[in-house]
Parts: sequence; structure tokens; C-alpha cells
Amino acid sequence: MALMLAAGAVWPQPLTPMGSLALSAAAASIPMVVVLVLMGGLRKGGLTASAWGLASALVLAVGVWKMPLVLAGWSVAFGFVYGAVTILWLVFCGLWLYRLAEATGSFDLLRRWVQQSAGGDECIQAILVAFCFGSLLEGSAGFGAPVAVTALLLVKLGFDARKAVMVSLLANTAPVAFGSVGVPIVALAGVTGLDVLKLSSAIGRQLPVLSFILPAYIVLLLKGWEGLRRSWMPALVAGTSFAVSQALVSNLWGPYATDLISPLASIAALVGYLHLTALRRKSEAKAARKPAVEVDRLMPAQVFAACLPWAFLSGVIVLWSYFKLFQRGQIAIPIPQLNQGVFITLYGRPYGAVYNFQPLTAGTGLLAAILLTAICFRARPGLLLETGTKTLRQLRLPGLTVILIVGLAYLYNYSGMAYTLGAVAARAGAIFPALSSYLGWVACFLSGSDTASNVLFGNLQVAAAHQLHLNPVLLAATNSSGAVAGKMISPQNIAIGVTTVGLIGQEGKVLHSTFWHSVLLAGLIGLIAWIEAYSLPGLIP
Repeated sequence: MALMLAAGAVWPQPLTPMGSLALSAAAASIPMVVVLVLMGGLRKGGLTASAWGLASALVLAVGVWKMPLVLAGWSVAFGFVYGAVTILWLVFCGLWLYRLAEATGSFDLLRRWVQQSAGGDECIQAILVAFCFGSLLEGSAGFGAPVAVTALLLVKLGFDARKAVMVSLLANTAPVAFGSVGVPIVALAGVTGLDVLKLSSAIGRQLPVLSFILPAYIVLLLKGWEGLRRSWMPALVAGTSFAVSQALVSNLWGPYATDLISPLASIAALVGYLHLTALRRKSEAKAARKPAVEVDRLMPAQVFAACLPWAFLSGVIVLWSYFKLFQRGQIAIPIPQLNQGVFITLYGRPYGAVYNFQPLTAGTGLLAAILLTAICFRARPGLLLETGTKTLRQLRLPGLTVILIVGLAYLYNYSGMAYTLGAVAARAGAIFPALSSYLGWVACFLSGSDTASNVLFGNLQVAAAHQLHLNPVLLAATNSSGAVAGKMISPQNIAIGVTTVGLIGQEGKVLHSTFWHSVLLAGLIGLIAWIEAYSLPGLIP
């Protein structure tokens, strides 16, 4: 076993280290199986699962793929740096803003405004709270917050507990790929080497279809065709405004603000529509000399305060994208020995390994939004420090999990195991684009995370795309889009929902009520990908 490489030497990745492609692929799948079984089957924590997955991958990379130990070490280190500096900085600042909004009372004002705007109609309540407000939570906080908060809000509005969890899980699909200020797509770009803006655009040309139909789908499940006949217009307003905003923002400005601008636009459009219909009803009641029901509403200044942190965040990200600040001051750091030190046998070219350090990355933009929020709400420095410290404590274990799993993904790529799996997956042939969404679906079902799904299977999709002479951006994007349907049936997400509303022990019943909806929506994403691949390739960026 070689510990070091001679100066200028290049290590070629073996495609079939065990002599057979099938056997080699079976061996390559072991680390992924370890992670997914530990998390999804044995219900172990993400930290335990990712640590064992990384350990098994190191054994296979060095012992079976005969990867020099020094290259394996640099691969893992490269992943650790990307996970810590690029991904976690973004997650930390997004959660910090959410914590600050809570501490200043802004978030509670937003919650009250959404609740009051929904009125007494169950269908409208479900759309506004679970779909619109839940999407905003997914975009800013993620990590289970959308299901936990919206399920509890729906119960407080009078929903049956199990129905509230089901609606919250179903609604927590369309925004997931752009969740936590775009972290899943940033991670996908990191492990595949594809451009983050192209991936954002590709996903933004698939998910808006789901976003458009989801409010009506939720109404149909709640109240059947009669409910849809009564509430089709609010569903249309919410779905259209969300889908159009999602498509435009993801294609024009990237993934960072998509899940902030889209739900805010949808909330504004739906609340505006409800306000107009309320005025009409009030006018009709006055004409009929009936007393109109008055509802205690927030003052305009309170509504402004409720929206201000998210307006700052959206505005900063848009300005960051418009002035191309992400690349300003970028420093390219070649990884010693790993950069051009690995030869991708499947593609017949060397593998680059350069870390692009960006001091003005999206996370830094979020930090600017945090400071603006603190200034406008006159938050004392102690409160800013306190919320930042709480966020840091909250991220200790999840952050270490992210670092380990990204290290695993980078080792997967540089050792060649991902390319071995990609060569096998390509044997599905022309039908593969329709099936690729189910790879992301399975990974998200077991791991509970679109980010984890992208890290585990993103480069596998790219390798399969090269084998099938398809656009790798399409299949990588489809992995993330398909994963959103798997999140509603993930054991972790269901556990969060039932715990919040006091249904502990009924996880199986909730899973049964959402499973086939999940399968159907993943199939819809696969159908869209298949159409893009063979009938509308011009839609792929």
C-alpha cells in the first residue's frame, strides 16, 4: 500500500477493483448503506451514522480501491474544509437571523399576522400556515422547524392533530431543495463540481410545477372536491405566486433567497386576495344591513416589523447576486498532492482539487442582514451575542455531522467509488432520468435531509449522466428535486411532527397517510426530468 505519491505522480481510479463491475459496485455501496441503515433503520444519530460511514469508506478506499493513504487523507480534509467554511457558515448565519427575529419579537408578529390573515376557513389556514409560512421557515431555519411550528399552529387553530401533521409534512416539500438559505444546492455543487447557479436554475425549472399544484393538492386532501371547488381561487393565487417567484429567483439570483422571496410573495398575494374578498363581503353585509365580524388585526407598523428581517435577507442576497459579490476577493487554494493527482478512469481526465475561498460568500451576506436587523430593532450587543451563542450551541452536533458526511462524499468521489456506482446505475439506460428522482427520494427518506441526499448521491447521478451522454446538471438537479418528496416520509421529520402535537407512538399511522402521496410526487419529478432529457433539452441550463 502506497502511503505517499512520488512528485508529479498520478493515481488512476480503478473502475472495477474487484474484477467485476457488479461486485465492485456492491462494495462501493457499503458506506452509503451503513449511513442510511444506521439513520433510517436503527434510528441512530446523524453523527454516529456519518462517522461509521466515513470509517467504512476509508477502509474500502485504501484497502480495496488501493487509493494512496495520503490522497485519501487530503480528500477527507478537503471535504471537511468545504463543509465547515462554505456550508456551515451559511447555515449558522441563517439560523442566527431566525434566532434574532425570535428574540426581538419580530417572528412572533409574523406568526400572528399569518394566523389572523387565515380567518376561519380550514383550507385557507392550511395553505397560509403550512404551505406559505412553513416555506418561509424552511428557507430561514430548516432542520425540522417548519413541521414542528406549523403542525402546532394548525392544532391551535382547531385541526385534528394527525391531520395537522400530515398537512405540515405534505407542505414541507416544495421549498426543501432551496431550504436553509440554499444549503442543499450549495452542498450539491460542492460534491459534483457543477456550477451552483446552473443547479439552482435547473431545480427552479422542475420544482415550480410541484409548487403550483401543491396548495390545491392540500385542499383536495383536506376537504375533497367540494373543498377544492370552494377554495380553488386561494389555492391558485398561493400556488401561482409561489411557483413564479421560485422560478424567477432561482434562475436570476441563485438558491440563497429563493425560499425567502417565494413564500413572502405567496403570503403577500394570498393575504391581498383575502383582504379584497373580505372588503367585498363587508360591503355586501353592509348593503344587507348585517353586522360584519371585526377581527383584531396587527397595526401596519407591526406587520412591517414582522417582515423586516426577511426583507433585509432577501434584499441583501439579491444585491449580492446583482453585483456579483460572491466572487470578489476569491482565493483559489490548490489541495496539495490531490489537485491533478487523481486520474478519473471513467472520463479519461485528471481530477482537479482547488478550494475557492470566498470571503464575501452568501453567509457573509446573511451576516450583513443580521446586523441590519439588530440595528433597526435596536437590539443590544448582549442580545446579538446571546442569540449567536445559542445558534452555535444548537449547531455543534449537526455541524459535526455535516462536516463528516461531506468528508465522506469527497472521499467517495476522489477514490472512484462514486464512479463505479455511476457506471452501474447507467445500465438502466434511457429510463434512468425517470428513475433518478427516486435515488434522491430514497436517500432523503432514510436520512431526513435533502442536503445529505445530495452529498451521498449527487456525484453518482453525474457519473451516470456521463455514461448515458445526458446533461449532468439535469440528473444532479433531479436528485435534489426528487429528494423533496422523500422528506415527508422520513422518520426524523415524522418524529418531530408527532412529538410537537402529542402523538408519540403514532408515527406509523402518519407514515401510512403520507407514503403514497410521496411516491406520486417523486414520480412527477421523474416524469419532468425524463421529458427534459428527451423532449425539451432546451430547458436544461
